[in-house]
Amino acid sequence: MHEKTKFRLHSHDVPYGSGSGQQSVTGFPNVDDSNSYWIVRPVIDSSVKQGDTIKSGTIIRLQHMRTRRWLHSHLHASPISGNLEVSCFGGDGQSDTGDYWRLEIEGSGKTWRQDQRIRLQHVDTSGYLHSHNKKYTRIAGGQQEVCGLREKRADNIWLAAEGVYLPITESK
Repeated sequence: MHEKTKFRLHSHDVPYGSGSGQQSVTGFPNVDDSNSYWIVRPVIDSSVKQGDTIKSGTIIRLQHMRTRRWLHSHLHASPISGNLEVSCFGGDGQSDTGDYWRLEIEGSGKTWRQDQRIRLQHVDTSGYLHSHNKKYTRIAGGQQEVCGLREKRADNIWLAAEGVYLPITESK
């Protein structure tokens, strides 16, 4: 959930009408929408197992639960603000470094926990996952833009909110 606006990271099988033409990613206000659920996954060829702790600095991938596509970014301009476009792309057997995000934990603590303030920085573009109050008017009417922003700012903070959380096991 985006800390400042309280909108959830959201996607559905609707492509952008410009830019990459890939599956759109937006901010959505409602709590109970399954299109706002994401699975945290390790990068390809990682020895990390489900339930291992995720420490600040770890590179992760986020897989959209319903469409199985990866949270992705690249140099295409985002539709409203012209920042870096954030989309969903690929699938279970198709992923690349455009799906890699570095976890940065804000404040004290070195391990990612529910409701902890975090930033996600895209590895390829160095853009931070960001949102703002600018909303779409047509296809995703009322939903707000999610984009990448190359500047580390107070308003690109996110929280893990609703979801299924596994017991923590320490990596060896």
